[in-house]
Amino acid sequence: MGTDIVLYMLGLLVVLIVLGVHIAIALGVASVLGVYLIFGSWDIALSLLGTTAYEAIRNQVFAVIPLFVLMGDFVSKSGAAKDLYRLCDRTLRRLPGRLAVATVAGNAVFAAVTGVSIASAATFSRIAYPEMRRLGYRKTYALGSVAGSACLGMLIPPSVLLIVWAILTEMSVGALFVAGVVPGILLALLFCAYCVFAALRNPDVAPHTSELLEEEKSPEALRGEVIGGIGILALIILVIGGIWGGIFTPTEAAGFGALGALALGVAKGMRGREIMQAIFDAGKTTAPIMILLIAASMYSRLLAMGGAVNVISGVFAGLDVAPIVLVLIMAGIWLLLGMLIDSVSIILLTVPIFVPIAQIAGFDPFAFAIFGILVIEAGLLTPPFGLLVYTVKGSVPDPSVRLGEIFRGSVPYWIMILVIAFLVWLLPGTATWLPGLM
Repeated sequence: MGTDIVLYMLGLLVVLIVLGVHIAIALGVASVLGVYLIFGSWDIALSLLGTTAYEAIRNQVFAVIPLFVLMGDFVSKSGAAKDLYRLCDRTLRRLPGRLAVATVAGNAVFAAVTGVSIASAATFSRIAYPEMRRLGYRKTYALGSVAGSACLGMLIPPSVLLIVWAILTEMSVGALFVAGVVPGILLALLFCAYCVFAALRNPDVAPHTSELLEEEKSPEALRGEVIGGIGILALIILVIGGIWGGIFTPTEAAGFGALGALALGVAKGMRGREIMQAIFDAGKTTAPIMILLIAASMYSRLLAMGGAVNVISGVFAGLDVAPIVLVLIMAGIWLLLGMLIDSVSIILLTVPIFVPIAQIAGFDPFAFAIFGILVIEAGLLTPPFGLLVYTVKGSVPDPSVRLGEIFRGSVPYWIMILVIAFLVWLLPGTATWLPGLM
């Protein structure tokens, strides 16, 4: 009976999402109603909801999310991201398609301090796109590099998606962070190679020039860029190096990272108003995620109480199909959901069901997590509702940009993300090597 109720609640959840109900409300309604139907008591259902919220928020692991988001906001608002981009541009000045490569490189490094793809897309839409257009880069090429490389924000640690995945599966946050490093670097290198190849194949998309703006030639500009770039690299070493070296727990690393980012912001000229704005923005980003996590914890409990995970896993196990078929089914669901809802919601909805199936199929948990994050990120570039594409559209300072241009420019990056995802599935060592060294 419990299993039937849970399956009905999953159907109700899908209906509510299709009707446009916010994912947190849909999860909460389906979960509380399901517990009520199982036990026949509103007191039990509401008491369980309160207990779940309390236990979820009191866990110190949850502090990682707001602290890392705050670190990223300090860096973004300090102007260090722009310094980093211009420093990459200086370094790659002789390379074909250098501004697109600098965008990828800047996003890869920026991802290591922000952990949110949306933040990367919004930041580099305002920084990189105008520079590329000023030098005659084709729109689709420029927009594609911004939207595509923003996906690195959810793979290269500290990633909010990796944190949420670790919380749901009770995996080590630090180990999962380290698991994303090699696939993240491979993806960034593949993006860079494509940018150079496209520029060599058709020079019209990225006219080659070594021009520097007058303000970029001054020693003061170079000094500011070096301070911003070195500051960001120091933060990466502090956070990722501290976790990998066993000096900090992820929560401690997030706290020290936020303090380091604040110090960098002050050094770059941030003062009271800008600091408070960064704190408010971090709160606006974090609060919906925390509410989602509470609702998802209730949803996970409902699945466990009703035994639905075992039933669904048994159905998949009884299909007697090759593991690649299971992988393709899960990847297809992730891509479909990526067209409709955000990445965190996708993980909250699917991971409690998919992870046990992956275990039955014999997938390594770290490799499966990185594979899943990559496919989910690809969904954010999938038409017609790719969330990153809409973020770029709303952030670029060019009203003539059309959604179709961003989608067309993003297609090669969408393909490359899936290539690396299936490389991780075929060669799980790409994700398990570094965690094995910890």
